[in-house]
Amino acid sequence: MNSQNTPVHIRLWHHDFWRMAIANLLLTMAVYVLVPTLPQWLLTTQDFTLQEAGLAMGAFGVGLFTFGAFVSFLIQRYRRNLVCILAVLAMAALFGVIYYVGIESGLYTDLSIMLVQRLALGACFGLAQMVLTSTLIIDTSESYQRTEANHAAAWFGRFALSLGPLTGLLLYRLAGFDMVLLVGAGLATAALVLIFLVNFPFRAPQDDIPTVSLDRFFLPHGFPLFLNLQLIMLAVGLLFSLSLTEQFYAMMMVGFLFAILAQRFVFRDAEVKSEVVTGLILMGAALLMMLTRTQQIVGYAAPAFVGFGLGIIGSRFLLFFIKLSRHCKRGTSQSTFMLGWESGIAWGIGLGYALFEGNPTTILLTSLGLVLGSLLLYNFVHNWFVSNKNR
Repeated sequence: MNSQNTPVHIRLWHHDFWRMAIANLLLTMAVYVLVPTLPQWLLTTQDFTLQEAGLAMGAFGVGLFTFGAFVSFLIQRYRRNLVCILAVLAMAALFGVIYYVGIESGLYTDLSIMLVQRLALGACFGLAQMVLTSTLIIDTSESYQRTEANHAAAWFGRFALSLGPLTGLLLYRLAGFDMVLLVGAGLATAALVLIFLVNFPFRAPQDDIPTVSLDRFFLPHGFPLFLNLQLIMLAVGLLFSLSLTEQFYAMMMVGFLFAILAQRFVFRDAEVKSEVVTGLILMGAALLMMLTRTQQIVGYAAPAFVGFGLGIIGSRFLLFFIKLSRHCKRGTSQSTFMLGWESGIAWGIGLGYALFEGNPTTILLTSLGLVLGSLLLYNFVHNWFVSNKNR
């Protein structure tokens, strides 16, 4: 049977792994508290146009790729945990920049400042995530536990997709955008402390390290998977550009939890293709409900379907990237997955504001079209993956 499972080892969940997994959650939440709140603040307080707000949100996705080609050199030349700590520290400082310029000084934040801040935030987050997921989390695990470690830690980052915006919206409504920025900086700082508490033994750098390389950055061999993932996450990003409520993100979390249970019990021995196909069908159903129905139940069912679909799709694509890579390229596969996931969301949000001007019907129809296109493409990509996987 063409099925894949991720085993559970209790010994994986030691103190250091918990610290790394929670650091991943907090670091990703720090970014996602801005997803529903930053555009609102830019549009209502800073007098940005929809196009300018979209550019600012999309710039984050561009920034993610900035340090990628230098990651291998940096973690070989310097201590790998120090590189991650400095990147997270820079993230916290970038929250402080917007707090000072836009809140404390009372000055208007112009587009150039926001573009630089968002590019830099994306660059620092991308660097921190590449080091954290491709190196530090792996280093806290035994060799036979590494696939499970990647799988489990990625779920913590996935939870931030609902917990981050939910936290941001609650803070924005109760205390204002200044508190959102302070909490974002606090979340990044808390992640920094957790990483600092883990002891990573010194490793002597390799000789003749190339300054620029694709190692731990991008897996060219996985481009079809990357493209398919990008289309799916563009659809999610477009959805996130709508004015969604706290209830929506809370129900997404419910969907995530059901996805974990389904992976363990429903899809345990199912054919591999079934997870992604089921996830895309559920996401498409959610978008159709949002387009054509106004009943109260839709407000609960649609986001739960989105969370469920994203949960099983994300887990399966991550394992696909791992199985596609050779043994020495596991870290590279992690970074490639992260870039496809995060940049797709960022660019989808940017397009939702800049191109579709927040129009719900147009955004939902476009998102539905991307989901259907992704489903068609996946039928070819899956066959390609089966023929090219290395594990």
